[in-house]
Amino acid sequence: MIIVLKPRTTEENVSRVVHLIENKGLDTHIVRGSEMTIIGCIGDTTAVDPKLFEVDSSVDKVMHVQEPYKLANRAFHPENSVIDVSGVKVGGGHMAMIAGPCSVESYEQVLEIARAAKASGANMLRGGAFKPRSSPYSFQGLGLEGLDILCAVKDEVGLPIVTELMSDKYLDIFSEKVDLIQIGARNMQNFDLLKQLGQVKRPILLKRGLNATYEEWIMAAEYVMAAGNENVILCERGIRTFEAFTRNTLDLQSIPVLNRKTHLPVVIDPSHAGGKWWLVEPMAKAAIAAGADGLIIEVHNNPECALCDGAQSLKPAKFDTLMRQITQIAQVVGKTL
Repeated sequence: MIIVLKPRTTEENVSRVVHLIENKGLDTHIVRGSEMTIIGCIGDTTAVDPKLFEVDSSVDKVMHVQEPYKLANRAFHPENSVIDVSGVKVGGGHMAMIAGPCSVESYEQVLEIARAAKASGANMLRGGAFKPRSSPYSFQGLGLEGLDILCAVKDEVGLPIVTELMSDKYLDIFSEKVDLIQIGARNMQNFDLLKQLGQVKRPILLKRGLNATYEEWIMAAEYVMAAGNENVILCERGIRTFEAFTRNTLDLQSIPVLNRKTHLPVVIDPSHAGGKWWLVEPMAKAAIAAGADGLIIEVHNNPECALCDGAQSLKPAKFDTLMRQITQIAQVVGKTL
């Protein structure tokens, strides 16, 4: 249930309506916009008569929300959320350009890639320290050593770092060192982990599960938000379909759909979607044209020898060319880097 207050409602009247709602056993979430104030009612509203609120002189209207998600719902928060990642804004016209290797292999490797990516216009550095792999015999990442390398490169180059958290075992150290904590597709519905992420102050990059519906994906974000952390960015990375030629199928429709359903920023990962480097450029450009709030792209200085996912990585020169094209498209659709 959403209660829309009349324009220029005083704080005293807002508090009175909130008190009335809470007396009915509901929690509240207040959104103050430039034109109006909205109060979201969180809890079991089925037994609450909306007329109890409609009679209040400060209430303009009462609306029922059909979807099970509340805090992530655009009806609760009509304006686009802008997430601050250590000074880099994402959403509301601000774009995230996240680039770097799939896996951290060495300090020299990450430093060279980070310098090239930043020179091309990237504003965040990605790199896998812990790698969830389908095979237990594949390279699993350098672990905490890899995280230390990312932090050292961050200090040298000045880009905020993005890396995947796989276990709550490392939650404290990630909360301390990582600017944007990534939750991978396989952990999208790890509800215990999502609840714990609600207690950290770092923003979360939540990737879509391999077979997740839009509602399941948004509900995963709702878990984080309901636990106290509303700084969530959604990342579409392709879903599993019957098609075997590409690694996954990139769902570009997710961009306008999510922009209608939620206020959270939407970032696209064209690298994992196709699994082939030559698909990254057209899908990245299409994503920005469709209204994405950013991209996360794998860049490697020697992809032929990469320890992980070299086939879907761009070389720095290719990434530089792509960035120049993306900048032009972004200007057309009203986005800025």
